[in-house]
Amino acid sequence: MRKSSEEPRLTSGEKARIAVLVGRMCKREIAGPDVYQGDLERKVDRIIDGAARRAEREERAARRGQR
Repeated sequence: MRKSSEEPRLTSGEKARIAVLVGRMCKREIAGPDVYQGDLERKVDRIIDGAARRAEREERAARRGQR
């Protein structure tokens, strides 16, 4: 997992999607500690990776606009 200082800013939609996935993870944990959650963790990681790519893209566009 990333450190919080390295995580990109998330949009409201991304925050909501992560909140739903975390809720599903909690339900699975209640079902038992041996229940597999890797699929949901990968989905959260993909959302955060997408946000990082978007932040890089926006940063490059902003730098090009300043020239």
